[in-house]
Amino acid sequence: MSLATVTSRALDALDAPEVHVEVQLANGLPSFMLVGLADTEVKESRERVRAALQQSGFAFPHNKRITVNLAPADLPKESGRFDLPIAIGILAAAGVLDAARVAAHEFAGELSLAGELRPVRGALALGLALRRAGSRRALVLPAESARAAAQVAGIDVRRASHLTQVVQALLPGEAATPLPVAVALAAPPAPPGPDLRDVKGQAGAKRVLEIAAAGGHSLLLVGPPGAGKSMLAQRLPGLLPPMDADEALVSAALQGLTAQGFDAQAFGRRPVRSPHHSASAPALVGGGSPPRPGEISLAHGGVLFLDETPEFPRSALEALREPLETGRITISRAARQAQFPAAFQLVAAMNPCPCGYLGAAAATGRPCRCTPDAVARYQGRLSGPLLDRIDLQIEVPAVRPAELMALPDGETSAVVAARVAAARAIALQRQGVPNAALDVAQIDGLCAADAAAQRFLQSAAERLGWSGRRLHRTLKVARSIADLAGSAPVMVAHVAEALQLQRALVAA
Repeated sequence: MSLATVTSRALDALDAPEVHVEVQLANGLPSFMLVGLADTEVKESRERVRAALQQSGFAFPHNKRITVNLAPADLPKESGRFDLPIAIGILAAAGVLDAARVAAHEFAGELSLAGELRPVRGALALGLALRRAGSRRALVLPAESARAAAQVAGIDVRRASHLTQVVQALLPGEAATPLPVAVALAAPPAPPGPDLRDVKGQAGAKRVLEIAAAGGHSLLLVGPPGAGKSMLAQRLPGLLPPMDADEALVSAALQGLTAQGFDAQAFGRRPVRSPHHSASAPALVGGGSPPRPGEISLAHGGVLFLDETPEFPRSALEALREPLETGRITISRAARQAQFPAAFQLVAAMNPCPCGYLGAAAATGRPCRCTPDAVARYQGRLSGPLLDRIDLQIEVPAVRPAELMALPDGETSAVVAARVAAARAIALQRQGVPNAALDVAQIDGLCAADAAAQRFLQSAAERLGWSGRRLHRTLKVARSIADLAGSAPVMVAHVAEALQLQRALVAA
């Protein structure tokens, strides 16, 4: 009887816990048994491993009782990532490979029947977990997956395209041939995005876009069709500062958990997600078995744009309330629980009424045909608790065609982005996070207004019947306005501007 242990990793949300693949070859009735809470895809690896070993020229122990245990037994395992470690474990238990060299590596990869290595989902998550664990083991992955994991600095990632390459690197003595080191693909320069100069007029909305970018605030745009809401939303990513290394890795790791996988060409760019209004609540927040990230997690570190927001299912919109507050989403199922980061910047756009032309007759020549009850019902699709979590709520008025032709070009995105970067740098130096991410304990000290501004804000909050959450969010917006102005204290002018950007719905 012989025993070998090979190290691999499973996927649990964005984490990748260590899995020990224990392989025992014993005398007895020939069989191939796989235990350890393996999913159907993992159990099917028996046939893939058998064929891959035979096609690669290695003897499969047909006359042995093969037992493979994936430990810990209570951790669910899925996908074909355990094909390679199972094959290595069988060869190691048979005495073909050097045990010390096997122990110095971690393996993940799906095998074809011919022994070729196919990419695995979540390669970046594997690399991040290896770095967090402080392990000195080398991570062996299929070539495409290895290039993704190599984005994580400080770990040793080796690439292979065939089972025979991996075996050759683990042979005893001088017969071994080391696997090549994986090199991360450099992302090309980002193509120029849409420019803020293309939006004619809408000076007030552009100012709000700048404030939202400076503080990382969520934003609601309310206006008639054709007013420029979508154009403004599409230009917000161009105003945001570049992602830092950790943000880029987490964002890319989340992308790697999807069926589409990690796109090396977009590494380091802030994600922009624009789901259709028919998207369900699980599509937005994530779900499935095992749980997968939804649109809000895929927008982590970037922008989530919801056009025609009232048309989304009520359950989907209400599911945004928790992540808007906490920056993460927890998906609970009967068998397991998964948590994904979801620190996204929400940009919601909507018409003021079902026909879209409430208050826009002078500019568009199309009077509103909706009754007051219809307007109230339409705007009521966005609940009070959800609106309470959106920092900036503004009206985007229609612009007359004659004015559009006569208006001069405004500032470019590059000019506004420079001011945003300066304000964001002030906030990060002061507190380490954007103003929108400040918690309640930090607000009093970091968003402290002078005496006159405090009296002004208190008076306005009492008249408007604001909740404590709305009051705190207004202070955060005022803090961002002060940072753009280069002012250390929050003053009356900053609070007054923040107050003007709080409510755009006439019947909310």
